[in-house]
Amino acid sequence: MLSVPSSRLLLSALLAALASTACSKEPAANAATTATGVSAEAPAGDADAAASADATAAPATVRTVTGTVVETMNAASYTYVRVDTGTEKIWAATSQMEVAVGDRLVVPLEMSMRNFHSDTLDRDFPLLYFSSSVSREGEAPAGRPAAAGQATPPGHPPVGGGAAKAPVTVTEVIPPPPGGRSVADLWAQRASLAGQTVVVRGKVVKFLGGIMGRNWVHLQDGTGSAKDGTNDITVTTDADVNAGDIVTVTGTLAVDKDFGSGYRYGALIEGATIGR
Repeated sequence: MLSVPSSRLLLSALLAALASTACSKEPAANAATTATGVSAEAPAGDADAAASADATAAPATVRTVTGTVVETMNAASYTYVRVDTGTEKIWAATSQMEVAVGDRLVVPLEMSMRNFHSDTLDRDFPLLYFSSSVSREGEAPAGRPAAAGQATPPGHPPVGGGAAKAPVTVTEVIPPPPGGRSVADLWAQRASLAGQTVVVRGKVVKFLGGIMGRNWVHLQDGTGSAKDGTNDITVTTDADVNAGDIVTVTGTLAVDKDFGSGYRYGALIEGATIGR
């Protein structure tokens, strides 16, 4: 069961985070298709299990349901609603909005998380969907991306909406540290390096804090190809860094790491320590 301290607020991404990112990252040639629908376990939650989409395949379709609100509450800048469609009752969360029991809502089931625990509400949700555009029946959907700096529920990956930012690409090569490897080498040799401690130096192009109990860093050193994603390596760590920092990362290389819901990494450096 996922739980992240409410103090660790997550991205302003799929609700400001969907818009800007998604946890999966792997070269296009091996990219996994993002799962959607009832069984999809998309990043979302009262703590952001997520993270952002730098190279995640977009869902082919999104199931939308219409129903009556039978329960609702606000927490961590999000509104939670339980909607009765007549055939099923579904819990969903979106950026905070005015809603009352009895309202009829249209809910796109963009992202789901099973066995989600909200620290803010101190409540468990067997299945919770996160949506960027819940609307009242008969009204046009109004995207409600999280405002800059607005936290998504702790433990929840980003939810889409808002204008997507152009991906950052480092073009100037940053030499690897002594005994280290380049980002391109990590991708090229990931099969033989799986489970080993690796060292790489590069520029932080994205930082996502407090997702699934850890911080997520996207690192580039000017090597590899942006076309297939081999120019960017994802790192999990307890350390805090800022976009633009040049850092040396030491951690264990995991290969084909699958967190569910299409959040699959062809290569991921886990439990990393970060030096300047």
